[in-house]
Amino acid sequence: MKKSILKLFSIDLIITQIISAFIFYSGCSCKPCSEQEESQIPLEVLKKADQFIISKTGNDFLKKYITADFSQSKHITPNYLMVYKLYMPEKSFVDELIRFTVDSTGKILTQYEIVGTPDCNVNPMDCDFVVDEKIAKQIANEYGLPKGIKDWKIDFVWDSKYNKYVWEILSTIKENKSEDYYRAEGEKIIIDANNSSVLSKDNWKIN
Repeated sequence: MKKSILKLFSIDLIITQIISAFIFYSGCSCKPCSEQEESQIPLEVLKKADQFIISKTGNDFLKKYITADFSQSKHITPNYLMVYKLYMPEKSFVDELIRFTVDSTGKILTQYEIVGTPDCNVNPMDCDFVVDEKIAKQIANEYGLPKGIKDWKIDFVWDSKYNKYVWEILSTIKENKSEDYYRAEGEKIIIDANNSSVLSKDNWKIN
């Protein structure tokens, strides 16, 4: 009887150890953990990159809407490409990437393109995004953007020329495509996503 009890105890102990080992090794199998493990970005560099974003958007905005994308950030010797995701749940059209390059100490390299970081601290309205797709379409109609031969192409995008997020709406007037080439032309309008102003309206063409 005593031997049976000891045997059962040993089996229970082995099962417990197996379960504990499984929990330990799978405990960091979630996406954030695996991303951190695979990240090529040193912690000090990440902190400096965060500070750069905070200098533009403020700490509260970063904490609420911006997260580091470790799957796309990478070490490009000797520098680091930093990629973050900007996402606002209450405004689902705001789902963009922030990209910039830093050196090995985390210093921003301004000779490379800085994409997607609105300067909320200087211009607080640049982070309001009060213009949604419906309003953007209404503005495009009011400014006489042609209906074209197919549905408008509408995108919420970062515009490096204006250094802010905009609505870009393209109307296709002509289109000719085959297996070998694609040609099209039309008109486009750029609308400030924060104050409804039309930043530009001109023609576009693909030869």
